[in-house]
Amino acid sequence: MKYLIVGLGNPGEKYEDTRHNIGFKVLDSFAREMGESFETQKLGELAKVKFKGRTLVCLKPSTFMNLSGKAVNYWMQTEKIPLENVLIITDDIALPFGKLRMKGKGSDGGHNGLKDIIAVMNSSKFARLRFGVGSEFAKGRQVDYVLGVWSADEIISLTERIDTSKDFIKGFATIGLDRTMSTYNNK
Repeated sequence: MKYLIVGLGNPGEKYEDTRHNIGFKVLDSFAREMGESFETQKLGELAKVKFKGRTLVCLKPSTFMNLSGKAVNYWMQTEKIPLENVLIITDDIALPFGKLRMKGKGSDGGHNGLKDIIAVMNSSKFARLRFGVGSEFAKGRQVDYVLGVWSADEIISLTERIDTSKDFIKGFATIGLDRTMSTYNNK
């Protein structure tokens, strides 16, 4: 069985430690834990992880957030992975910092990366792991906030929350979406 695990973010050092790049950060940690590393490929960086008899194709798109759908579609087709085996990891300002919520479908919630994936796939029926980054910004300052770096307080909890995110990934690939949601959504 093959899965496409996509961490959303923006390429480049400038964005590396921003809230918007939590998808990249989670996948970097996951690949490291599994003894794999990312290689530059077409439309992104890729790491193939073997876990309990499954292949997890981990993708960090290089298309920038607003064009994420192109990379997701390309690697789904190339690796012949069905939409039900795709997991998108994204930041979410609608959730408090550190709150993790997996869903099997839904709207883009105002997130441009999800919006593009939904448009390219012509479907919103794919799993996503929403990583809460909070909404501690003044009106009209959302872009500055998500493209801003983590606060000192957030950094303290970040490693533990990333570790829990990795449990979601492993669960998605082994016990499935529904059981993973019921096991981890309120942790």
